[in-house]
Amino acid sequence: MIDYIRDSFKELKNHVTWTQWSELQRLTTIVLVFSILFSLAVWGADTILARVVQFYFDMIG
Repeated sequence: MIDYIRDSFKELKNHVTWTQWSELQRLTTIVLVFSILFSLAVWGADTILARVVQFYFDMIG
């Protein structure tokens, strides 16, 4: 187990190419913006669907 952890750290240190800090910030901003937009779209769809269902039940009830 110790060898596995040691080898994992070696692999991360010597063989992994890490993203530049500026690129990482840019990509994080893009993900954040799209996450907010997607959550707003889901919220909007949920609100509209809830009103449609409520209208339907008001009509039959």
